[in-house]
Amino acid sequence: MRHALILAGGSGTRLWPYSTAAMPKQLVPLFGGRSLLDIAVARAAAVADEVWLGAGEQLRAAVSSVDGLRPDRLILEPCGRDTLPAVALGCATILATDPDAVVAVLTADHLIEPLDAFAASVSAGFDLAQSTSNVLVTFGVVPDTPATGFGYLELGASLAGEARVVSRFREKPDVAAAQGFLDAGPERYLWNSGMFVWRAATLLAAVDAFAPQTGRLVREVVAGRAGAWDEIEKKSVDYGVMEPASTSPDFTVAALPMSAGWLDVGSWPAYGDALGRDGHGNAVSARAVLSGSTDCVVASTEPDHLVALVGCEGLVVVHTPSATLVMPADQAQRVKELHALVAEQAPELA
Repeated sequence: MRHALILAGGSGTRLWPYSTAAMPKQLVPLFGGRSLLDIAVARAAAVADEVWLGAGEQLRAAVSSVDGLRPDRLILEPCGRDTLPAVALGCATILATDPDAVVAVLTADHLIEPLDAFAASVSAGFDLAQSTSNVLVTFGVVPDTPATGFGYLELGASLAGEARVVSRFREKPDVAAAQGFLDAGPERYLWNSGMFVWRAATLLAAVDAFAPQTGRLVREVVAGRAGAWDEIEKKSVDYGVMEPASTSPDFTVAALPMSAGWLDVGSWPAYGDALGRDGHGNAVSARAVLSGSTDCVVASTEPDHLVALVGCEGLVVVHTPSATLVMPADQAQRVKELHALVAEQAPELA
């Protein structure tokens, strides 16, 4: 059976003050009353027979009300341990219900359109994972800018259909390296989307091979020893499994191009791009008046609160009842740094 596991454990600090510890960005109704998680669950239901959600225990109440998600399909982590333990726990839990499970690991904080193109790519991933027992499939996105905020997949030999062997994982590059990756073209480099397809049993075999302690402790958690979770090392699935698997003779790491449009809503300018910009480059999700202003992002959670800008260029202005953020858009990556200061000086607002 085909399963989808949505990972919704990210903190989303770069969308503060909308996103907070109690209400991370994937749960905030950013798009016409719908959250990124609402959209992700509907998207997953279009490609899988069963939809599962992995999230932190502290979000139990918030995620339990998501439309289309069964309460017995929640996989809750006592605390965050990064993506490798989250994926291993999800696959071990799913495998206990379906020994032939093939699992697509999907994200909760991206916009991916159109749906039929996304579904075609994921279906190809399911087909490849079902036909080849030792394959770990990842999805790559065709770069259109020399982005330094994404990891890259370096492609090798051809496999079935559009699939290519991943010969190397390249971490977030500097500008010069990113430009080189872009210039080399999508036949050589793709953005690493952080989405995967594999047989649940294959993923767990890879965990046993490259992170055996994590594999053992995750199985203990599934068997009922909740305290084992605290003993698990924090590690990403890329570092913990995908990178060593790409050089192992026992596994094949394959990349499929994601033909759909893909937007990581990981910053306020990216949110503005997702909203769509007017002829002056402004993106607005607020009651707002803009005069002589260009390339700004304006957002507010209060429909009766007016935000007014005069003569502004390249600003982000975000208002909530408890906090207001103003910054140059080109400083958006510093919101994470700012959030750390907020957590120290006003922890109740972080």
